[in-house]
Amino acid sequence: MSNATKSFRNPRAAHGFKGRTCSIAAVGSYLPERVVTNADLEKIVETSDEWITSRTGIKERRMAAAHEMTSDLGAKAALRAMEKAGVTPDQIDLIIVATITPDMPFPATACLVQEKIGARRAAAFDLEAACSGFIYALEVGQQFIMSHTYNTVLVIGAEKLTSIIDWQDRNTCVLFGDGAGAAILQHRPDAHGLLTACMGADGSKCQLIAMPGGGSANPASVNTVHSRMHYLKMDGKETFKNAVTAMNTAAKEALRRCELTISQIKCVIPHQANQRIVDAVGDRLGVTPEQVFVNLHKYGNTSAASVVIALDEAVTEGRIQRGDLVLLVAFGAGLTWGAAIIEW
Repeated sequence: MSNATKSFRNPRAAHGFKGRTCSIAAVGSYLPERVVTNADLEKIVETSDEWITSRTGIKERRMAAAHEMTSDLGAKAALRAMEKAGVTPDQIDLIIVATITPDMPFPATACLVQEKIGARRAAAFDLEAACSGFIYALEVGQQFIMSHTYNTVLVIGAEKLTSIIDWQDRNTCVLFGDGAGAAILQHRPDAHGLLTACMGADGSKCQLIAMPGGGSANPASVNTVHSRMHYLKMDGKETFKNAVTAMNTAAKEALRRCELTISQIKCVIPHQANQRIVDAVGDRLGVTPEQVFVNLHKYGNTSAASVVIALDEAVTEGRIQRGDLVLLVAFGAGLTWGAAIIEW
C-alpha cells in the first residue's frame, strides 16, 4: 500500500486530543479441542448439513469440555497474546473481559482470569455488550492508555455459549460455539493505533436476542427452568435485518470520521455470525472478497470472542501487516453494534 493510499485523518488528533495513542501490541486466541460438525448435530436435532450450511455458512464449531469455564478459555488466549507481546503478568495494569457467559453472575470473570494468569497487580472488570463486546472493550481499554492511567491493558472476548444453548431449538443450537481471543493494548510511539470506534445501542429491541431467566426480572425458579428461560432466545429474521443495517451504518461512520474509503482498508473483519449477514454487509460497503476475513465456517458464532479470534487468525496468516488499515465491525444483543478502524 502506498503512502498516498494510506493517507487518512486521525479523528482524535484532529479534535486537539493530546493523550497518547493506543495500539494493539499483540493478539492471541484459544479454541477448545472438541469439534462439533453439522453431521454431529443431525444426530440430536432435526436438521441437516445442507440446511445449516446454506443458511449460515457454518460447517463446524468448537465445544468446551465440561470442566472448562469461560475464564479458562480467556486465560489461555491471554497467555498466548502476552507471549507474543513479550508482556509478563506483573506488567498488566488492567484486565477487561467481554462476555455474556461469565463463570458465575459474580465475581467478574476478569478477576478469575487475573488469578489464572498471575496478573496480581491488575485491576479487573467485566463488560457486557454481547457480540459487540470486544469492540466496546477495546474502546474502553484504549481510554486508560490514552489518559496515561495505565500502560498495559489486557482485553479479552471469551464465551462458553454451549452452556446456554437450547439443544432442542434447531434454529439457534446450530449457530454458536465456544472460544476466546485476547489483545494487549499499549502505546506505540510510531503508530496511530486505534483511530476511531463508533458504538451504538437500541434497547427498544432488547427482546430480539436475550436469555430471559436468571436475572432480577426472572429469578431462577422451578418455573423458569421448566419454561427453558435460561437458554438463549433469538428472533432470527429481525436480528438479520437489524444486524445488516447497524453494521453497515457503523462501518460507514467510522470511515467517514477517518476520511477513508473502503478501498483503503486492507482487511475487514466482521462479526462471524452468519455468512449471509457478512455478504450483505460487504455488498453495502462495496468490499472485495479479498478484503474480508471469514472463519465462521470453522467456529460458528462465538459472540464477544468472534472478532478477536478472526483478527488473530488474519494476523497469523499474514493477511495483516504493520501499517495496514483494519476495519472491525460487529453487532449483538442489546441491541448493540460497533465499528473500529485500526492502523496495525
